[in-house]
Amino acid sequence: QKTPVRAVLFDLDGTLIDVDMQVFIPAYLRRLADRLEPHAVPRRTVRTLHAAVMAMLGKTDGERSLEELLRAMLADELQLDWADYQAGLAVCCNNDLEELRPLVRPHPLARSLVEACLSRGWRVALATNPVFPRAVIDARLVWGGLDDLPFQPVTSYETSRLCKPHSGFFTDLLGELDLPPQACLMVGNDTLHDLSAGRLGLATC
Repeated sequence: QKTPVRAVLFDLDGTLIDVDMQVFIPAYLRRLADRLEPHAVPRRTVRTLHAAVMAMLGKTDGERSLEELLRAMLADELQLDWADYQAGLAVCCNNDLEELRPLVRPHPLARSLVEACLSRGWRVALATNPVFPRAVIDARLVWGGLDDLPFQPVTSYETSRLCKPHSGFFTDLLGELDLPPQACLMVGNDTLHDLSAGRLGLATC
């Protein structure tokens, strides 16, 4: 007896939107570092932020959120106060993100694909690697013309403890959805990160 699909977990970058993360991440980090300049030298800030992204991707313990990992690295490496970081991030998101819009192209089939899932009564979750704050994920959804779709949950560094391909990334999502792996489908473009969900028993595409 095959378990019917009840939820689809979508990767974002390279799946629902067309974006080169090798270009997007450095461009974003440069702008964020410039907004933190009153508190830290931009070149060092970019290095530390990039190291934090790498640390998030490599994190194997689920003790704390990815945001807490970032917070500790900023304090240790740059003596950067978290309130100052949050303030700089807010200014960056409000004033600079729009400059990154040309780096993101909507995928012509993404919207109809998600709507087809919803029309079947399936829930849709956004299972993007949570190395960004929610505001930067929301911006990419807007640029992809997908911001009005009811993705729930949406992974971001504020709420996630682990990144793909760690199995804990998927078990945390399944816990939020309150569904067994057999009732979920993971859709993505990265055979390492996205299709690793298959090890837990999710169908993958």
